[in-house]
Amino acid sequence: MDTYFASAERTDKKKLASEIKMVTESQVISTLLLSVGGLVAILDENRQILAINDSFLKLLGITDPSEILGLRPGEALKCIHCNKEPGGCGTTKFCSTCGTAIAIVASLKENKPSERLCALTFFSEGKAVDIALSVKSQPIKMNDTTILLLFLKDITSEQQRAALERTFFHDINNMLSGLLGTSELLLLENNKSDIVKSIHESSLRLMREIDIQKCLLQSGTKGYRPFWQTLDVAQVMDELKSNFKNHHATKNKTIIFQPITSSLSVKTDVSLLLRILSNMLTNALEATEENGTVKFWLNNENNFLTFFVWNRQSIPKDISRRIFQRNFSTKEGSGRGIGTYSMKLFGNQILGGKINFTTSEKDGTVFTLSLPV
Repeated sequence: MDTYFASAERTDKKKLASEIKMVTESQVISTLLLSVGGLVAILDENRQILAINDSFLKLLGITDPSEILGLRPGEALKCIHCNKEPGGCGTTKFCSTCGTAIAIVASLKENKPSERLCALTFFSEGKAVDIALSVKSQPIKMNDTTILLLFLKDITSEQQRAALERTFFHDINNMLSGLLGTSELLLLENNKSDIVKSIHESSLRLMREIDIQKCLLQSGTKGYRPFWQTLDVAQVMDELKSNFKNHHATKNKTIIFQPITSSLSVKTDVSLLLRILSNMLTNALEATEENGTVKFWLNNENNFLTFFVWNRQSIPKDISRRIFQRNFSTKEGSGRGIGTYSMKLFGNQILGGKINFTTSEKDGTVFTLSLPV
């Protein structure tokens, strides 16, 4: 059977029953399941469940463990990707970036403990739910048979809190840097009214940013009240140019802003629009090599105004499949996986637009935000 990551082979029913009997009759395993906190599962070499503890049963919403014995972790947890290939959990295109699958496969291959973070999206009461798990897989020998001790901990709250703190202080720092730059201009320039106006607008933007952070903290858009205004798109581009003139991500890199050839206006929440476009530009700059170039341009057709951000680097297929998933990030450390998620959250759900991207080794990567005009 074909697979995109782990082996698709499953244990035959007779052998599986023998393994389950061996595990359930073990006093050591029984004590482990009763005493260790968090979610614990015992797997065989084909990643199939032989036993789980009460905490795991409670999470799954079942009382009879026989309902999930023989299943793989993603199948028991109802991962949204587990049935996309005949081989099930561990064999789909998404599994090569799944922390649980990686930890299990690595521990089996190297015969030592392996620990990973897992961004899991699963179905609960007909709805897709995102959680973050800390996963540790520990292989052991029992009666000359290799089994795996799988320990899972729900760290969703910690991940979200760390991500929000990181995002909040990062964005506030950027805003304050803008105010600092403006105050420095106040000492150098004579046109005080324009500078005071700029300081005032930055202060208002800071207030709006706090509202945005509250929205992210609530994991949805229900509490956010957009501030709609019609503005010239040239103003948006000028603001972006100003924000990125001395931005840390532009060091030894260049942003080419394509000139606007005609007057264009759009009704939008300018704080959200600038946040999305700034994230697009920052991500493009971070993916660009030193002395490289990022391009920004606009297109107005079919009653949609589309913003484009291009960089030369392509995104690997296994990463691109999860690019907008909350908690998923290719960067090390907690508090990641919020930037592209928030782009789609605000762009699609509040601004009524559409966030998308294309990527290839030949043409690089282009992120787009299309807004109805």
